[in-house]
Amino acid sequence: MTASLVPSGDEVMLRDSARAFLAEASPVSALRANRDAGRPYDPGLWSEMVKMGWAGVLVPEEAGGADMGHRAAGILAEEMGEVLAASPFLSSAVIAATALRAAGSARLAEIAGGATYALALDETSKFAPERSGLQATRAGNGYRLTGRKCFVADGGSADRLLVLARTAGAPGEPQGLTLFDLDASRAGISRSPRATVDSRDHANIDLDGVEATGEDVLGEADNAMAVLAPALRAGQAGLSAELLGLTSGAFGMTAAYLRERRQFGRTIGSFQALQHRAAHLWCEIEVTASAVANAGRVLDETPEEADLAVSVAKARATQTAKLAVSEGVQMHGGIGMTDEFDMGFYMKRARVGAEWLGDYGYHAARVAAARGF
Repeated sequence: MTASLVPSGDEVMLRDSARAFLAEASPVSALRANRDAGRPYDPGLWSEMVKMGWAGVLVPEEAGGADMGHRAAGILAEEMGEVLAASPFLSSAVIAATALRAAGSARLAEIAGGATYALALDETSKFAPERSGLQATRAGNGYRLTGRKCFVADGGSADRLLVLARTAGAPGEPQGLTLFDLDASRAGISRSPRATVDSRDHANIDLDGVEATGEDVLGEADNAMAVLAPALRAGQAGLSAELLGLTSGAFGMTAAYLRERRQFGRTIGSFQALQHRAAHLWCEIEVTASAVANAGRVLDETPEEADLAVSVAKARATQTAKLAVSEGVQMHGGIGMTDEFDMGFYMKRARVGAEWLGDYGYHAARVAAARGF
């Protein structure tokens, strides 16, 4: 590990404090309680996160934030992932905060104060922002937005929506896209909850002639990627960290079970075949941890060069998470398949996280293209 990937004293303190807080305030049992009660997340938990400054981790100090950087945001996301804490952290404190910061928006202070956002981006089940076809047609001095966004993470409960719309060109063209910052209660906006296996907040967003002004445009009209691209990189890096965290959580459960479960008069962890599988998974986790840490470092130091590092992190985190939960279910045997056992929650979160903001194929293709393949 290079010196730039070694955690600083402040980062160690942040991780320790986050881990201690989440272990008490949001164990995996809290996710089960939220699911059974039909809650996407606990607003009280989010309020505590806001009080601790987590909502402002990427917000400048002059706007009321902590401005701790992407490495710090990744540490928080990783610790949340380990206990499967459900919150609007990635959508609001990471993605929206980065977009608003890139655009110089005055609403950054609202994010630091706990306002929640959702990124209304995709129109199919696959990540493809340049294919957006939701229309924003000129209407007097403003715009009129009509169309649907699908599977919007945190879309059912967010206070505000970042809506990607096409103001020029045809779907598939990166130019001609505009990002709008809209109050979720604006006339013409309706939200339909979408059930996903991880029981978190997803929704379809329908816009029926929603009126918007030039003040609602985030950044420049027809050039959304100038503010959206850095926000997506930040979100992908944060999601990679969350996937790394849930991978560690699943591995911890599995390792503990291997040490405790006895069969044929000995612990099953003494069987060489299972030792090899556990050792292989541990190695994959360590490599992924380095990729995730590197993505945060590059975003902090040279964000314009972060595409490759972020895609490496997301691709690796996706595959390692899938491996960890699959091995976890198999090594636990029949109990691993039951709803009463927490391993299933890790598998469900891993499957949904693998698809959000680009799946393995999307990011592997970006890495291959960057390497000239």
